[in-house]
Amino acid sequence: MAYDDEKPVFFFDIDNCLYPKSTNIAPMMSALIDKYFETHLSLSQKDANELHSKYYREYGLAIEGLVRHHKVNALEYNEKVDDALPLEDVIKPDPELRKLLEDIDTSKVRMWLFTNAYVNHGKRVVKLLEIDDLFEGMTFCDYGMERFVCKPHADMFDRAMKEAGINSNEKCFFVDDSFINTKAAHARGWNTAHLLDETDPEPPHKAAQHQIRSLQELRTCFPQFFKSST
Repeated sequence: MAYDDEKPVFFFDIDNCLYPKSTNIAPMMSALIDKYFETHLSLSQKDANELHSKYYREYGLAIEGLVRHHKVNALEYNEKVDDALPLEDVIKPDPELRKLLEDIDTSKVRMWLFTNAYVNHGKRVVKLLEIDDLFEGMTFCDYGMERFVCKPHADMFDRAMKEAGINSNEKCFFVDDSFINTKAAHARGWNTAHLLDETDPEPPHKAAQHQIRSLQELRTCFPQFFKSST
């Protein structure tokens, strides 16, 4: 297939993106990660928190630091952290979100999930939101691999493009709540929207060409992909 003939792909991040930050899943996950650091590395709560933050800053994901430096089994970690989250208690179907996604014209663009979580977590979230049927596939951080990568590493973006079957950066569209992830996508030529929560402070400079406070604003960022209102 020639690049000119490729149908664009719209990549959606999952956590704090398809559901609001106010769901407070991130703090719940953070507490479980800190607990894991404390238990498995025999650290105080303060040291666990500091090391967790350090690895997140350096690698974009705490588990990458744990695997690199402490030979932690990533799948076991996933069981104790992501899989242990009581998602069923906090994530509910969102009719407005579903309507937004259904309004995207899939004759013009393909829809793909792109997450730093493991596949179990990603699937749980989109199923609870009742939007799992709207995406063609998911690129996730594969904790089962000996050397796994995650956003914002270039290899992870390369993998997402390969798995989604797209060659042209210019035909990749992306929304994520992470500053570093959207900055990396923008730098490689993706058409990118950085999603800020209503409570997030304005960053000193924009991470990408679009900065939004609601997924509904995607209608104005990328109007070419939305069905005409009747």
